[in-house]
Amino acid sequence: MKKLELTEERRVTLRGHLQTLFATEFNERLSDFRADDIIDLMIKTLGPAVYNQAVADVRAHLQGKLDDLDGEVWVEDSH
Repeated sequence: MKKLELTEERRVTLRGHLQTLFATEFNERLSDFRADDIIDLMIKTLGPAVYNQAVADVRAHLQGKLDDLDGEVWVEDSH
């Protein structure tokens, strides 16, 4: 599997969310460095499971569409 990477824009957004969470819930200032460490840990530990679940969900959705294909486009052969 390809290594999971975040765009810089996503990382900055997540960093901001983490810093807000720590400030409001724990009354603690979280530096950019510490926030990035938490993000990296979450990607490493949760990323593969979330990715695999997304792949399974897409596979099930597409399989359902393929299963419906016969009903949508099948033409009865009169011979």
